[in-house]
Amino acid sequence: MILQQFYLKCLAHASYIVADDTTGAAAVVDPQRDVQQYLDFAREHGLRIEHVVLTHLHADFIAGHLELRDKAGARIAVGAAATVEYAHTALADGDVIDLGRVRLQTLATPGHTPESICLLVFDRDVSDTTPHAVLSGDTLFVGDVGRPDLHGLLGWTADALARRMYHTLHDKLLALPDSSLVYPAHGSGSLCGKALGTETFSTIGEQRRVNYALQPMSETAFVAMVTADQPDAPEYFGYDAVQNAKERPTLDETIARELKPLSLAEVLALQRDGAQVLDTRDAADFAAAHLRGSLNVGLGGQYATWSGTILDHAKPIVIICALGAEAESSMRLGRIGFDTVVGHLQDGLLTLADRPDLTASTTRLSPAVANDAIAQGLVTPVDVRQPGEHDAKRVPGTLHLPLSRLAAHAADLPTGRPLLLFCAGGYRSSVAASLLQARGYDVRELAGGLAAWEQAGLPVDTTHR
Repeated sequence: MILQQFYLKCLAHASYIVADDTTGAAAVVDPQRDVQQYLDFAREHGLRIEHVVLTHLHADFIAGHLELRDKAGARIAVGAAATVEYAHTALADGDVIDLGRVRLQTLATPGHTPESICLLVFDRDVSDTTPHAVLSGDTLFVGDVGRPDLHGLLGWTADALARRMYHTLHDKLLALPDSSLVYPAHGSGSLCGKALGTETFSTIGEQRRVNYALQPMSETAFVAMVTADQPDAPEYFGYDAVQNAKERPTLDETIARELKPLSLAEVLALQRDGAQVLDTRDAADFAAAHLRGSLNVGLGGQYATWSGTILDHAKPIVIICALGAEAESSMRLGRIGFDTVVGHLQDGLLTLADRPDLTASTTRLSPAVANDAIAQGLVTPVDVRQPGEHDAKRVPGTLHLPLSRLAAHAADLPTGRPLLLFCAGGYRSSVAASLLQARGYDVRELAGGLAAWEQAGLPVDTTHR
């Protein structure tokens, strides 16, 4: 048996190849949209990718099932409760994908979504009856379970799906042997749950012992707990879930169209007509100089997630990036289905060298200077971290508006003095500063974020909230 995990850190996403190395038959489970790594792995190990399985219609990324169908001839399989446009095999509870001495057996596991399934992995050279592992999709994570509140637009209430999740966990997953390995589709940093652990796999026994959502409790108590305090879900989640059910252009087709160099005049005309200009350089480079009105989400962090949070998937996108980063900037937007890139500024910011009238910068304050400015009332400090981060520790006396809510609630911010934005390390505050600056706000950034503030020995409030 071959069971290989592929982990994409920027989306906290895990996908898998399961194969029989004797027959060469393989299945890919929950692939990312750029699929070359699976093709390379299959070629290196003498495998044929015959199946591609989605454990559910993912909301946080576009899966690569159509790409593997077209490039490898794989047959697509989804849960029987899913409604999709493309030809597929509908997997009902108990259905089997036979790879030889390795087989995958379907568990219908509604809860995160109505169509969610998990896949039991049997190595028949070891046991025909005891599963070696379960590929648990977004149903069971390390330390958490899938959130049940993402299907409101499709008519499902969080309460109804949470009740289905309770029975899925107790009647099916907790009935598995403690020795069975748990391989989920996401890890820490994903917005598909609220307390995902940093490990990328576990066992049923370990999760039975430590996972808060698997402890003995009534269905009512479980529903109340699992529906509370979920992180903000970006608007693109609903869009991606729908796209994963559709026949759509493949990533290669999209990228080939998007890699178009644009002159400065073309970029400015597109910007005037409402195109979104996305600068994917590092925060420090963006702060030093950038095109007025552009938004910064650096390739060095959770680029796709935050781009999906602040951009509109229906509007054209123009990219400004470091030289040579054009393809990566477009491809990583393609991972979340943002296929409206119309091109990139040719030669990047070098094009603006003789046009200082078109550029802006963002002032970044050291912790000591920022502390003095706060004490003198010269700035309004705004923490853009997530609520849990702010509750754990915070700069005393700051406003709190998470980046995930900033676009919708920017009008609530005071405007009498410059806003001093900060996050944990400076990545998200640069996104926030660019968003507000593009809307006409006077902004500053705390260089290095809260980490630098603490390193400088400045006060932090850690009282429980």
